[in-house]
Amino acid sequence: MSFGIYIGILIFFLGIIIGLPICWVFLASAISTLALVNKSLDFLAGTFYHSLDNYTLMAIAFFIFAGNLMSRAGVADRLVHLAQSMVREVKGGMVAVGIIATLIFSSLTGSAVPCVAAFVPILVEPLEKYGYERRYTTAVLCCCSFLGYLIPPSVPVLFYCLIAHQSVAAVFLSTIIPGSLITIGYLTLNYFISGKYMHNAIDKKVHQLTKEEKLKSLWGSLPALATPIIVIIGIYGGICTSNEVGAIIVMYTVFIGVWVYKTLDKKNLLLCTKDTIVSLGMAFTLLAFGTVFARVFTREGLPQLMANLIIGLFHSKYMVLLMINILLLIMGMFIDGVPILVIVVPMILPLVSNLDINLVHLGAIIVLNVGIGVVTPPFAVSIFVGSRLSGVPYADLIKPILLYLFIVALPVLFLVTYIPALSCWLPNLIMGSKIVGNW
Repeated sequence: MSFGIYIGILIFFLGIIIGLPICWVFLASAISTLALVNKSLDFLAGTFYHSLDNYTLMAIAFFIFAGNLMSRAGVADRLVHLAQSMVREVKGGMVAVGIIATLIFSSLTGSAVPCVAAFVPILVEPLEKYGYERRYTTAVLCCCSFLGYLIPPSVPVLFYCLIAHQSVAAVFLSTIIPGSLITIGYLTLNYFISGKYMHNAIDKKVHQLTKEEKLKSLWGSLPALATPIIVIIGIYGGICTSNEVGAIIVMYTVFIGVWVYKTLDKKNLLLCTKDTIVSLGMAFTLLAFGTVFARVFTREGLPQLMANLIIGLFHSKYMVLLMINILLLIMGMFIDGVPILVIVVPMILPLVSNLDINLVHLGAIIVLNVGIGVVTPPFAVSIFVGSRLSGVPYADLIKPILLYLFIVALPVLFLVTYIPALSCWLPNLIMGSKIVGNW
């Protein structure tokens, strides 16, 4: 490996350590490497353009826009009422309300931070009146925020499919069982430990809802719950593509926000549009510069060198999968999800192809790792947002978050890693082996 490659890698890590915007770190590292190995910079512009010349990016834009619309359309309040009608009367049920509501809402938005931003203000203070410590409820909501990565539609899945050239529908399906396992694990753990995070409540008595109140909650939530049904029928019924489903969801969300819930006005629509444009600008810039970065190192043979080195050290694909998990978990402590996908996926594709690892299975592993990284200290976006909105110091959230990660999330990750059926059985059942491949 040439001296220029070492300098490029050094610049990359130095840029991250000193806190430079990661898109500029990508570009600086790529240009420095090319200059030092005496290669032309001509291909950079073409690579930048072609990385963004992809229809899948339209689906990403539509789903991000729909998520922003739902955040401002009052969908979260309806989902809380629905979850209350389902689980509030069991032990730890009021926190379980947050888990269920976050699962549903995150599956509608497909991203993590909007869930924390939506539910922490709604739930933390009211649950404190029922006796739950603010740090516990905030920590649980932060831990649940990445569930939307695992229940379609999922923005990280779309990015993975864009980079790895895999079926969006198949990878969507591959994360449903892992997401369900984590949700069940969270509910079970909350049932057993929530009592340790109780204090003297203003009113510990939970009002038992009548049948009419439960039906009213369900009725009020039905318009929001129709969103995943649209995705399932549209994509898996072969009616429309992921891009078209995204556009339909945007129009549907505007309809229910303006005419059904009557919470979306002109001001909110403009704010949603602005937030979406800013998010897309950051995401697409990261993707473009990250693709340039990955292409430079691919041209210099770094991925194949890494593949040969790792295969030489670990002859078993199980050990290689373990090393991939460790790498992704460490990166998730310091880097956000999209940059990880842009960096890691092109680098490890030569490695996994040599070991005959199914790429749908790999997608589930990577997306689950990226999701866990969102709530893994020290640099976890969801924890920063949750801490700011709840007023709970960052350090106070770490202990309960680690309980959920070590007892539930990480065990599920390793089950998914070493039991391919958890991620491949459902897509194989619905899409067929021709699309999913051998697993």
